[in-house]
Amino acid sequence: MNTTATRAEITIDGRRLSYLDFGGTGRPLLALHGHLAEGATWADLAAELGDEWRVIAPDQRGHGDSDRATTYTRADYVADAVALLDALGIGRAVVLGHSGGGITAYQLAARHPERVVALINEDGPVAQRAGGPSPLAFLAAVPYSAPTRDALLAGLGPMAPMFAASVRELADRGWRLPFHPADTILSEEGTHGDRWADWTGSACPALLVLALRSQALPREQGHAMVERRPGTTLVELDTDHFVHTADPAGFATAVRTFLGGL
Repeated sequence: MNTTATRAEITIDGRRLSYLDFGGTGRPLLALHGHLAEGATWADLAAELGDEWRVIAPDQRGHGDSDRATTYTRADYVADAVALLDALGIGRAVVLGHSGGGITAYQLAARHPERVVALINEDGPVAQRAGGPSPLAFLAAVPYSAPTRDALLAGLGPMAPMFAASVRELADRGWRLPFHPADTILSEEGTHGDRWADWTGSACPALLVLALRSQALPREQGHAMVERRPGTTLVELDTDHFVHTADPAGFATAVRTFLGGL
């Protein structure tokens, strides 16, 4: 069973991209987290999938142990995914993503179809209103670092329990969050707009896991995504947007079932 992971890194244009490789001899599955998360969010799923799948989960740019970047465009995230597959010598993989990671997953499938065997989109929308404040604008008031762990958690207020296990110690410089608030706001704003062409631009088998109480993907839009993209399976789960943490058993069952049919 895939219960532990090996942490490694690659260098892209002088920038470190850290990733977790849950190992095994199974087929490769590239798992892309969303904002406010990191590669470790897929540990439970990797354990559920066992040795049949080798789950590779990067800390995407600006997240976790990966370096901050100067830009956070959609093309940047796709290029990072391709660079990681190239570095690992993986020609084709199943690609799974949550939220913004789901957008990256279906953009990777559309722009590099030769690299993607199948696509799993966990509550990643295709149409978000451009302009206006980011739903993550509240992060502007959150400290990125503090002299002590307690001080950092105190600065997070009610969000402290969410990040208590993932804050990082800096060598002789205190503690930091696993993401930079300003970077995250900028990155989230880059997900806005009409992405229907990317969603419908690939032909591989796909699974859309739709949260019935999603804060990001309206149910009507999710149903339209399935109707407009042939070969797409829909699973609806009664959770909020963070499906794989809110209902890990239901999410794992949906993913295992889909993968078993490939």
